[in-house]
Amino acid sequence: MLWTATFTRYFIARSVSAFGDAMLTVAAALAVGGIYGATGVGVVLAAWMVPFLGFILFGGVFADRIGARPLMLAADLIRLVAQAVTAVAFFTGTPPLWLLITCSAVSGTAAAMFQPGVNGIVPQVTDDPNRANATIRMANAVAELLGPAAAGILFGFFGAGLVYAVDAATFAISALCLAGLRVGRVSRPASSTIKDLTEGWREFRARTWIWSVILVWIAYGIFLFGPLIPLGAVLVSQNQGPSSYGWMQSAIGAGTIVGGLLALRFPPRRPLATGAVAMFAFVLLPLAIALHAELPLLLAAAGANGLVWAFWSIQWQTSVQTQTPPELLNRMTSYEVLGSTGSLPIGQALAGPVAGAVGAERVLGVSVVVGVLGSATLLLIPAVRRLGRAVPAEDGTRLQSR
Repeated sequence: MLWTATFTRYFIARSVSAFGDAMLTVAAALAVGGIYGATGVGVVLAAWMVPFLGFILFGGVFADRIGARPLMLAADLIRLVAQAVTAVAFFTGTPPLWLLITCSAVSGTAAAMFQPGVNGIVPQVTDDPNRANATIRMANAVAELLGPAAAGILFGFFGAGLVYAVDAATFAISALCLAGLRVGRVSRPASSTIKDLTEGWREFRARTWIWSVILVWIAYGIFLFGPLIPLGAVLVSQNQGPSSYGWMQSAIGAGTIVGGLLALRFPPRRPLATGAVAMFAFVLLPLAIALHAELPLLLAAAGANGLVWAFWSIQWQTSVQTQTPPELLNRMTSYEVLGSTGSLPIGQALAGPVAGAVGAERVLGVSVVVGVLGSATLLLIPAVRRLGRAVPAEDGTRLQSR
């Protein structure tokens, strides 16, 4: 049974956090940009990303040491304070840039403590991680659709202060739900931080199916994921108008919901192999943008993009959660998150200058080629191609399907 009281609390915590996170990017762009311009927005967002990437490995260590739930709860409370301080600063006047940078850095550090437990706690709140991940992914898709719209409306009518206040409230709700969770602790011997990091790295390297996917994702961050958002926004807005870009994002969100439903209804026996095949369709969106496709084709490509991304994400998360020893799961997640997101800022930073030199269409053309080669590479790796779906055994452990 999926909808136990424990899973429901965790589901609410994740959903409201996703809604708040979706609001925050728009809030930063509108509020900070209106005062300090594009440079201010970039600095504030970088102030979040740098400590997030710098501390994510320690988040995995601490989550394995003290448990995911208390660390996630503490991270929510810290972000609640940081966002509340920012809200008060906007309510009472014009916040100085140093304050916005500081609060953003505090939030990024707290997010690094929160993120590893996102994977680690799922097997503790449900006995069906695939259904749980699919359900949460669909809820996140809805939040990602509604969050930016809510932020824009609140900002337009009430200003930045209320947007940050609502974001702070989402962390309060999440913390309240996490405080009510009743999950067990994974027992492990006491150890030093360096030894924990070393052990996590050793176990990460020992699993070919994990590190090979992350290597592909590092290339994707630079050549596919990184350029897609900034160049896609510019090209679609210039060629078909800002409203078309909004419709494209909505189509991605709708596709994400469909992908979650497919993963929920049809869990594959070979999750990563099936997900890699699906990811061939991810490149339809950069291809459509590069070819200046008409709106119907663009929306179809965007829907396919969201569908296959959701399907892959669910297969990947479920595989990591069910094929990794519980006492290593949070550290494994921290290495996975660092590897899969660390290259994204590089791709985003290089996209503009390279597009200015050779053209945005050519850059997205390279994205298409890299996307196809990446999916093909995953299918050529036996450890990825042959990984089976873990199924519950009679003693409560998990076995791979064959």
